[in-house]
Amino acid sequence: MRMDRRACLLGGGALLVAGTGPARAAASPVYRRGNDADPETLDPHKSSTVAEAHILRDLYEGLLTYDNHGALIPGAATHWAVSDDALTYTFHLRENGRWSNGDPVVAADFVFGLRRIMAPETAAKYAEVLYPLKNARAVNQGEAAPETLGVTAPDARTLVVTLDRPTPYLLELLTHQTSLPVHPPSIARFGDAFTRPGNLVSNGAYALVDMVPNDRITLRRNPYFHAAAGVSIETVAFLPTPDLSSAVRRYAAGEIDSLADLPGDQMASLKGRFGDQVVLGPSLGLYALAVNTRKPPFDDVRLRRALSLVIDREFLAERLWGETMAPAYSLCPPGLDNYRAPPEIEGRSAMPIDREEEARSLLAEAGFGPGGKPLRVEYRFNSTDNNRNTAVAIADMWRGIGVDTRLVYTDAKTHFAHLRDGGDFDVARMSWVADYSDPQNFLFLLETGNEGVNPGRYGNPDYDGLMREAAAERNLAKRADLLFRAETIMLDDLPWIPVFHTRSKALISPRLTGYHPNPRNASPTRFLRLEP
Repeated sequence: MRMDRRACLLGGGALLVAGTGPARAAASPVYRRGNDADPETLDPHKSSTVAEAHILRDLYEGLLTYDNHGALIPGAATHWAVSDDALTYTFHLRENGRWSNGDPVVAADFVFGLRRIMAPETAAKYAEVLYPLKNARAVNQGEAAPETLGVTAPDARTLVVTLDRPTPYLLELLTHQTSLPVHPPSIARFGDAFTRPGNLVSNGAYALVDMVPNDRITLRRNPYFHAAAGVSIETVAFLPTPDLSSAVRRYAAGEIDSLADLPGDQMASLKGRFGDQVVLGPSLGLYALAVNTRKPPFDDVRLRRALSLVIDREFLAERLWGETMAPAYSLCPPGLDNYRAPPEIEGRSAMPIDREEEARSLLAEAGFGPGGKPLRVEYRFNSTDNNRNTAVAIADMWRGIGVDTRLVYTDAKTHFAHLRDGGDFDVARMSWVADYSDPQNFLFLLETGNEGVNPGRYGNPDYDGLMREAAAERNLAKRADLLFRAETIMLDDLPWIPVFHTRSKALISPRLTGYHPNPRNASPTRFLRLEP
């Protein structure tokens, strides 16, 4: 693999070259890491995709972070204390925390970052996940001053986070990119351009070297990182791999060292070719179809139920995805913390012919099908082999009840930006991987006003009320009951049609060690090792 010459130099203070900072070990091979797609942004506070999260996890370090087993470990903070009422968390930052230009990482950097993501002018699509912080909602909606946000820095090494309500998943939430710090002087100097190579200053194990759209994003080990001595891989190049069949060919040719996704319809062949290099594991994720509930006729729940009834999830999971997906009849996947077995869509146990008959009846009641007008659906998705095969198969299932489907596909960046920015659609593929293992992280997606991740603009006052009650409930069992009732309402309304719950699937080169599949889908490069 040819390295761009800019990979040899780092400008703008993002990372000092050898001789101006701590000594580095001899260079190791470049880790060529397959990633789902090109990032839309490397601004932690404007990011929203899994592909971005993988890169940001290498560039930045939150108060806590994950290891390569998906376990929570100290990050920028070494230890913390929680008040008796579970509303105040006091974090103590490590003495040797440094940005990639050598500046110390201080508590005020986290205050700056949290205030920035909550500022209305930042327009962070993901700000809602931090609403447990005191006054966060009011600050984010421009109703309170940034200084009222529940985060303060009594001194350079102490950060105090105050909550509006007890939040059992707070520590896990603080690993998320929304909670990452950013370097205040860089933003003051460069504005939105602070994410460009040469401008970006990070506090994680790696620093940004170069960014070539549709080709690679190159990071190099940050010599100022507090655990730099234990980081084996000197350079990692994130390669976008939306065409999974092509990515597999590149892997087989030795051009890629790991892939984070695989073509599901080729799993038997892949296992035969690569053996235990194919690594399957657990995951807390959802593959769903969002329906535009603000747009007739899709505002009619009968249509949404009909479309859901005839999707043969077992066939799709087994035949198209090689059992790397599990059929989903609920929004929340099983196995989440602080919950119970989730409710399910009605009709799971019915025979396919009975489901099809019921779907036809629902369409007829809504004025579509024989004796009425045909239902035409535009199905949007981001283009990968797996998504394309799934869309074609679902369109064929819908054709059986008289639905005419038009497929529209774009790259991932364009697809998700279109949905987040309120673009028009009928039905669109959505995916969600848990930021923390709690049902709230799935159910919050469909709260009224959460437009960044609720493209169909679903809103139900009863659903919202239960979510508010759950947020204020300190008893975890009662909270689980409230969230169960909220999910039941959602499954009755079906603004999102659950299709799969995800399982992780990867190709891992024998040269790469330290990779362990885990439900958090966390595999920071700092914990991996690549042999020549």
